[in-house]
Amino acid sequence: MTTLQARPLAVSGNGQARRPARRRAGGGRAGYLFVAGYVVLLLAFGVFPTGYSVYLALTNPRGQFTGLGQFVKAFQDFRFGPAFADISVYLVMWLLLVVVLTVTVAVILRGRVGSGVSAVLRFLFYIPGALAGVASVLVWLFMLDPAVSPAAGLLRALGLDNFDQVLAPGNLPVILVLIAFWTGAGGWIVVMYGALNNIPDEILEAARIDGAGPWQIAWRIQIPMISKWIVYMAILAFAAGTQLFVEPQLLQTASLNRVSPTWSPNELAYVFAFQNGDFNGAAAISIVLLAIGLLCAGLLVTRSRLFKLDED
Repeated sequence: MTTLQARPLAVSGNGQARRPARRRAGGGRAGYLFVAGYVVLLLAFGVFPTGYSVYLALTNPRGQFTGLGQFVKAFQDFRFGPAFADISVYLVMWLLLVVVLTVTVAVILRGRVGSGVSAVLRFLFYIPGALAGVASVLVWLFMLDPAVSPAAGLLRALGLDNFDQVLAPGNLPVILVLIAFWTGAGGWIVVMYGALNNIPDEILEAARIDGAGPWQIAWRIQIPMISKWIVYMAILAFAAGTQLFVEPQLLQTASLNRVSPTWSPNELAYVFAFQNGDFNGAAAISIVLLAIGLLCAGLLVTRSRLFKLDED
């Protein structure tokens, strides 16, 4: 039988027992210094610009308070509705593709592929993510032009005989989703693979002994146990999707203005600010995007209990 021994108390000069002094938390300062750089950058490039955007969105160019006037003006612009409709279609396709395919590929790599082959595939998946967004668009402009593309046969089989047909407005969400997935999915596959590696092998082995197949293990054990990682990926993917700018802008330039210069809300805000000189209206559009992003992120966080600590 194990006995517990009490820690002896120190005795003061007057004979009274006193507890030993606690160690001073010497690591506290190091922790503050560790996050100080991030806090400074967050304030400089996140909090202060957001506050200034709110100020611009609630005032006119003369600095006079206008309430929701800038938002009403942005809503009434004939390009506002189509821009948000375009980005909504894109976001639905993008989120479904990135969540379903990245998790599926990560599960397959974790359970059905040898470690050596899996490492090579993860490296290959990650390579496109190392390219800048501009370079990725240029690669896809080459791939989507039936005149020079190595996939010209496939494009013509789909009825796309020239570059103008490829960049038709109805095809743009698909093209932009392919570019975004090719660029960003590889990094998320690596992240999901790492999350799956945190699942103890004993749990998976117990499931196999109980007769569970690969599909049941993935659906009932692996995916639920990495659900918080999936929610985290969905939040960041949604935020990145709402900020779409470089890809449609380059497609618009490459197509000689056949693509709308206000295809996405970010492009519309750019036109407001730098072509019309209306920084207040552009700020209103940016605040609308911020509000949508915060609302959706808040719903995902609360519904998934993303930040809930495990209780003992």
